[in-house]
Amino acid sequence: MTAVLDARALNRATLARQLLLERADVPALDAVAHLGGMQAQEPQEPFVGLWSRLRAFDPAELSDLLVGRRVVRTHLMRRTVHLVTADDALAWRARHDAMLRQRVLGTYRRELDGVDLDELAAAGRAVLADGEPRSMPELARALADRWPDPGPRALGEMLVAALIPMVQLPPRGLWRAKGGVRNVPVSSWLGREIDPPAADGTDPVGRALVRRYLAAFGPAASADLRAWCGLAGLPAAVAAVREELVGFRDERGRELLDLPDAPRPDPATPAPMRFLPAFDNAILGFQDRGRIIDDAHRGLSVTGARVVLVDGRAAATWTAKAGTVTVTPLRAFSRAERAAVAEEGQALASFLSDGESDRVELAAAVSG
Repeated sequence: MTAVLDARALNRATLARQLLLERADVPALDAVAHLGGMQAQEPQEPFVGLWSRLRAFDPAELSDLLVGRRVVRTHLMRRTVHLVTADDALAWRARHDAMLRQRVLGTYRRELDGVDLDELAAAGRAVLADGEPRSMPELARALADRWPDPGPRALGEMLVAALIPMVQLPPRGLWRAKGGVRNVPVSSWLGREIDPPAADGTDPVGRALVRRYLAAFGPAASADLRAWCGLAGLPAAVAAVREELVGFRDERGRELLDLPDAPRPDPATPAPMRFLPAFDNAILGFQDRGRIIDDAHRGLSVTGARVVLVDGRAAATWTAKAGTVTVTPLRAFSRAERAAVAEEGQALASFLSDGESDRVELAAAVSG
């Protein structure tokens, strides 16, 4: 009989895989790789995500990885900007091509009607051949005479987010740095071409994505895998690795797959306070987000609210301004919970202010 994992068991497994049950003593590069990348359309948020996950995280370490071309900011999973290792960007990008095109067309199908996308891609690469970084509007304007009808937004989105594998250059994404988005092709920034699809029609990248996803997010259903990466064509990859995996059921009867030796902690394991950044994949990386966030607050996950995990669940939101971290509970806190949230909030305030402030304010709980 297949074992059933209840919501608390899935919660603790997710926290363990996401390095949120206990801070890990690993380099930032290894953490980004383990997590399968970090959602990063808000440039400073990955720093909070790593601070919450690593025992002695220095933000300069991540900045150095970006400048040193060991990690990159690029459109990938779900057509959102992710911070991924250079190796993963090169290995995974071609597998995401069709999805990225379809997602941009889903938004701009009318504007791009009649545009030959292969011609557009070739023209964009020709413009970028001079090696100069460009913003999305700059690249679109360079081609507007040839394709005047779609408008710069549709042209730019299709070129930068789908047709040409791009990276966003530093200082975008560096600690405490502000900078507009300047794009160059992945291949020119990393000095290597992206890996081509397998010539024999197999899907080694798809199989690798299944394993990597389960290592960071499992146990999970196939629908969760799809929600994380946005790829529809993974059933064959799941089938190909199925004999390597173990199976469970959740309380709704869904089949969950997992790596046999991955951590599945005792559901009674205590969970510490953790402050998550906006759009953290610990929440967004699932079709069923109920393992961390209650249905009543599900909307917070898509609005970019930063949440505080109390006993492993989203129990508050938080903001930071002028050296003060303000926590707004989503329910009443016990005295012990208030003290623990304040302690972790002070540590976060100190991190965000480079040690200049540890101020925390606990606002009134949000009613009903």
